[in-house]
Amino acid sequence: MSSYRRRGAHAARQNALPFVAARRAPQSAAGGRARLDGGDGGKRVSSLQGLRGSQGRQRLRQLPGLRGARGRTSLLRVIAAVVAIGLGAVGFAGGLWSSSSAEPTVQAFLLAWDQHQYRAAAAMTTGNQDVVAQALRTAYRRLDAAAFYLSMGPISQHSGQAEAQFQASIDLGQDGAPWNYQGHFTLVRAGSEWKIKWSPSVINPGLRPGLRLAAVTRVPPRAQLLDSTGRPLQRLSPAYVIGVQPARLASVRATATALGQATGLDPGQLEGQILAASQRPFLRLLTLSPHVYGRLRAGLQRVPGLVVRTQPQRLFASIAGDVVGSVGTEASPVLRNEGVAYHPGTTIGLSGLQQVYQRQLAGTPTTEVVAETDSGRQVSVLARWPKRPATPAPVRTTIDAGVQQAADSAVASAPGSAAVVAVQGSTGRVLGVADHRAPGLPRAQPLTGSYPPGEAFTIVSTAALLADGLKMTTPIRCTSRSAVGGRTFTNVPPMAGLGGQPAFAKDFAHSCGTALAGLSRVLTERQLAEAATGFGVGAGWRLPLASFDGTPPASGTVAGLAANTIGEGNVRVSPLGLALTAARVESGSWHSPSLVPDPPGKKVAASGVRFAPAAISALRSLMRGAVKSGAAARANLAGPPVYGQVGVAPAGGKIWASWFVGYRGDVAFAVLELSKSPSTSAVPAGAQFLSGIPGH
Repeated sequence: MSSYRRRGAHAARQNALPFVAARRAPQSAAGGRARLDGGDGGKRVSSLQGLRGSQGRQRLRQLPGLRGARGRTSLLRVIAAVVAIGLGAVGFAGGLWSSSSAEPTVQAFLLAWDQHQYRAAAAMTTGNQDVVAQALRTAYRRLDAAAFYLSMGPISQHSGQAEAQFQASIDLGQDGAPWNYQGHFTLVRAGSEWKIKWSPSVINPGLRPGLRLAAVTRVPPRAQLLDSTGRPLQRLSPAYVIGVQPARLASVRATATALGQATGLDPGQLEGQILAASQRPFLRLLTLSPHVYGRLRAGLQRVPGLVVRTQPQRLFASIAGDVVGSVGTEASPVLRNEGVAYHPGTTIGLSGLQQVYQRQLAGTPTTEVVAETDSGRQVSVLARWPKRPATPAPVRTTIDAGVQQAADSAVASAPGSAAVVAVQGSTGRVLGVADHRAPGLPRAQPLTGSYPPGEAFTIVSTAALLADGLKMTTPIRCTSRSAVGGRTFTNVPPMAGLGGQPAFAKDFAHSCGTALAGLSRVLTERQLAEAATGFGVGAGWRLPLASFDGTPPASGTVAGLAANTIGEGNVRVSPLGLALTAARVESGSWHSPSLVPDPPGKKVAASGVRFAPAAISALRSLMRGAVKSGAAARANLAGPPVYGQVGVAPAGGKIWASWFVGYRGDVAFAVLELSKSPSTSAVPAGAQFLSGIPGH
């Protein structure tokens, strides 16, 4: 995508004095230079610095009275006098300056040009004054120049002809480094005066009749975020392409002004884009998502001559929105707030990996100063920035498209707000992240959410109990109520109890909270906290995106320890955190989560208990029993076996968090549903998720 930059809206309104205000501090250029001062009520105050002349000749900057308000007035008088001298308008041409030297004319011409005294400068040339004045006036307008600076160079003189050199520095404003070039022109004697031999090359050596200067910015197309196999995560979805047919506009300025009002874009820059592309049948000015277009539609309909087209693009929709994030285009307020110049085709990541990898995905726009014809055909490139632009490069993620689509389908069918996170047990790579918000309920945050895990946390507390000597066959009563440390615990959802003295494996399978709460009496705070850290809870792992690694259990009371043992105390986890818990059981070892293969930075290793192989084997057996004949029986699917555990806990207010956590093959997962009933089960959504994974 190419775009032509024009001066901003403020400069566009200053028809008499373009480039009035510099938008940043002047940048250094080779040699001395004429300076543009944007202050003093919009008047430009300039002085030619470093003017070369014979020994004893005064330099303009050495003249007295150049400081303070009084000095500013004196300087203006000096400038006027010098211009007048150069023109011979007040009869000094043959007096103060020697008529045999071309230097006064060179000085006066450059100063008049720099001071926007275009007709005065034109009078010092051999060309038609109207033509020359217009050429000087419009020389840098298509560069979106904030200011330009001129300084005189060497002059060589031979009988009736002279060659003058000068340095020009064009401040390209917010687009970066100035454009510096060396110009030159020829002077000839005309009677007792020197005249600049006019040609467009006087402005720049790259110009000739029929050519003009322009700045062309090429914005490369945004690269894609890819799944683990290299396929785009963004889906083709409708995009609204907003543009004009320049030749059919009744008033370019009216269209640019109205479009600027509707979108917040700079009308002057919009006008420049349209004027520079007058020969194009259709000029794209910006691209909008359906949501943004709907918000701006009323204002856009009032823009005269605007053309709206729809076309599918991989820009605004994704199969993994929680990971990919969103993209803003030319009208995004974020671009304006960051001072990014308007160019058609510009995009910026607003969230997710689109924001994290903005530089890699967007690459570097390339700006060229070119000589072109009036029809916009480029003849030559005079300057280019940067010399080595960064080409947009795709970012491959760990997302598995099949797992992701299964997660999307599962949360969409859940009756409450739901989230699913799946990781590869053997590596910790995140395979899928999905969420869906139900009306009247809070969103289930898959990566950053902080929720009580309920009995799903018994995977962790059981690991601590097994390390302390508990056996799967140990008889443990499961009752409807259990008092520990002065607090009474009940099963959620209510259950009458299993009767008699069932083996611990049966208590676990049916997610009997009262049995586990009672077993907390044999644990210490330190044992439970170390086990939690061994499963990655609060271990300090991080993703490129915001994520929550969990809050380890800590209470200081007997009742608090019992509550944490069944995930109802102050322990907090995210769905990603519980998926990693299941992954630890599946693989037998800890792996930090990752969203991008082999990301830079140090991986975090879990500390705490190193679980014995026998303990991991027992956990696998217990989780298989919960699915085969326990609380997660509805997920006992045909094919590869499913292992898991369920849990329910109050999540604040009247909201309940229902969990199904487990693994199948090398896919570990956590399903969370938020609802207003403790009887809600996350197992059906989990079963649907597992059934939807290709090959499972």
